[in-house]
Amino acid sequence: MTAITSSIRIASRGDADIQDITAQIAECVKGSGLQNGIVCVFCPSSTSALTTIEFENGCLSDLRRVFDEIVPPEKAYQHNVRWDDGNGHSHVRAAMLGASLTIPFVKTRLTLGTWQQVIFVDFDNRPRQRELVVQILGE
Repeated sequence: MTAITSSIRIASRGDADIQDITAQIAECVKGSGLQNGIVCVFCPSSTSALTTIEFENGCLSDLRRVFDEIVPPEKAYQHNVRWDDGNGHSHVRAAMLGASLTIPFVKTRLTLGTWQQVIFVDFDNRPRQRELVVQILGE
């Protein structure tokens, strides 16, 4: 079994900016030279997250709306009291969605469903430069 580490750089607008990173992950897998295995994408940030969704405007709008309903930015958060940075909601949202995602690949192709794309969501309240860790294990 071989392990290869790569990365994906993202310029984010913040405020629930959603970006399709499927092609970048697929490129990392193809560039690894491995044929079969798993790829784990990890977001070393406490205000952004990863998941899969059908990357179309309706689904993206629905996802943002649900997060606004469940974890509204205007509520009082103890994090904001302590740090006064206004992104308490961002930390809670990211924790709910998760910091990593693992996808199997076969013959260098990600085994995603037809309408399934990998997305990065930046919940922070300002633009950020992010670097995701991509760990590829396989043969």
